[in-house]
Amino acid sequence: MTLEKNWAGNYTYQATNWHVPSSIEEVQQLVKQLDKVRVVGSRHSFNGIADSKENIISLEKLNNVIKLDKENRTVTVEGGIRYGDLSLFLQDKGFALPNMASLPHISIAGACATATHGSGDKNQCLSNSISAMKVVTGRGEVVTFSRERDEALLKGAVVSLGALGVIIEITLDLVPAFDICQYVYENLPFEQLANNFDNVFSSAYSVSLFTNWKKEVFDQVWLKSLHQMDSGQTPSSEFYGATAARLPSHPIQGVEAVHCTEQLGTPGPWHDRLPHFRLDFTPSNGDELQSEFLIPREQAYDALLAISKHKEKISPLLHVCEIRSIARDDLWMSPFYQQDSIGIHFTWKDDWESVKKILPEIEESLIPFQARPHWGKLFTMPKERVTSLYKKLPDFQQLVEQHDPNGKFRNEFINNYIFNK
Repeated sequence: MTLEKNWAGNYTYQATNWHVPSSIEEVQQLVKQLDKVRVVGSRHSFNGIADSKENIISLEKLNNVIKLDKENRTVTVEGGIRYGDLSLFLQDKGFALPNMASLPHISIAGACATATHGSGDKNQCLSNSISAMKVVTGRGEVVTFSRERDEALLKGAVVSLGALGVIIEITLDLVPAFDICQYVYENLPFEQLANNFDNVFSSAYSVSLFTNWKKEVFDQVWLKSLHQMDSGQTPSSEFYGATAARLPSHPIQGVEAVHCTEQLGTPGPWHDRLPHFRLDFTPSNGDELQSEFLIPREQAYDALLAISKHKEKISPLLHVCEIRSIARDDLWMSPFYQQDSIGIHFTWKDDWESVKKILPEIEESLIPFQARPHWGKLFTMPKERVTSLYKKLPDFQQLVEQHDPNGKFRNEFINNYIFNK
């Protein structure tokens, strides 16, 4: 028997029973009859957050647009739809999502349940776009969370980590469609952040810095700027000491940019510029691991200095490290809860034995900064430290116990990092 793996191929699911329902009624029936179950979307988590020792439900067949409400600027979709597929539909109707993650291939329900984010000083994590959602809870009942009914409970439910049940329907806020121009600059001196941190990250709608930690520079700066017709503005050839790239770039040095979204200032629709990678390119399996730590913005430069002390150990294991900004929110289990944040993201080579040795050293150096790990990526932080970082954890525990009293949706990850067992 062949066991299923995640998107990257680094994690093998323990579950031997996989269920692929094609209707809400079928989801309800499965939840009622199964003792233990977890849900997967696009399998983009790098750890065991979505795993089960018994049963897994895949939402891949529940991937339709249910309703577009043009007057209220919302769209309602099934839980299995991917961002890239929805974005094509929205663009055709003249609407957009405020932000997207680096990959358009990930499922909306899974991304929101783990507080996945894009980038930008004024852009919150993707979960914040949810105005309502329907969940099949532990009793097999359909429960609706919405701003209209109870905004506080919605804030508790959207970053659910899969512990509330099966997210079968989501309603998302929309904005009018917009265009983005993407510019890349090379070799930004690290020291420029000491006095220009806010200027750098506020310089575009979305900003990403990339480094391999081999030198005291950021190898690339990606600026995704709102395109304004007839603005008369011309891009600068220099950016805080970095120079404009003359050819399209890939975040990983030495890799061809053919799979990346278009650069060099050519304007294009939001969904084809905000992600780093094109929808028509399916990321290859394997050869990468991912970790990310979220730092309070005001402490981010010092946190980067702390990480730089490990650069000689980090760089041989690394494909690339990306630095992004994320705006604060009020979502209970979001790493950005009530703090503007900087994400320090590591894309590692596929060498877990070596990576798991350096991760504790990185995490130890980040203790003074109250670093929160991304829920869906790799970390070795003790569960006691993780649970101490979430002020609203007791409220979330009560919410989970209310809707899943028998622990049907709990697994090892939820027991460890939510219930500290």
